[in-house]
Amino acid sequence: MKTFDLSEKVALIIGGSQGIGFAIAKGLAAAGATIIIANRNIENGQRAAKSLKKDGFQAVAIPTDITNRSSVESLISQVINDFKRIDILVNSAGAMVRKPVENITEEDWEYVINTNLKGLFFCCQIAGREMIRQKKGRIINISSLRSQKMAPNRSVYAISKGGVSNLTRVFAYEWGKHNITVNAIAPGTVITEFNRKHFEEHPDDLAEIVKSIPKGRPGYPSDCVSAALFLASDESDFVTGQILFADGGTSIC
Repeated sequence: MKTFDLSEKVALIIGGSQGIGFAIAKGLAAAGATIIIANRNIENGQRAAKSLKKDGFQAVAIPTDITNRSSVESLISQVINDFKRIDILVNSAGAMVRKPVENITEEDWEYVINTNLKGLFFCCQIAGREMIRQKKGRIINISSLRSQKMAPNRSVYAISKGGVSNLTRVFAYEWGKHNITVNAIAPGTVITEFNRKHFEEHPDDLAEIVKSIPKGRPGYPSDCVSAALFLASDESDFVTGQILFADGGTSIC
């Protein structure tokens, strides 16, 4: 038996054009899944889908603004129309504002919460309705180490990711009876396009962070792929409502 076989599965990756989302998309594709990449910037999405197709995988991109419920409904309708089902949903879109909590504006709050929590809720709810009809589904949310362990200037991000972890448990609790598993991966410090510039400009920040990681290095998008493969596969059928920390051990310190 092929471990983590996702042949004939349809995987919808929200925010799958780069970073952790793209790494997971590529991992699921390599396991046999057809990939739909949904993100706001269609050029980035098409570039990611083209890269996957160049490697011999099946992939398409659909422009979506997950902070807009109608946009998410349109996305899910198109996926069902074109692919007939959604077997796997990965919510990896993310936003962050780096400021002291006393300087957070209403715009900062809405930008982060609308993407990281509100939009993720829409995606889970609307895609999940299709999974209920199918009587099976896998939902994987990207939470964060910051949902549990604080760091300077991450206030709204930490709040939003704490919400993601609890949202994951709520959906898992309510949808277990529908044969839908809902889990989250909580990465630690992962070097992506999202934060690479910051660490290049502030190398001391990264050096200080690495000191607190038992594995002695930062994470990379590929470090989340095996966890996602497990959670997307039939091998994880009895695992739901769990937050899997892929953080090099930082959460235990």
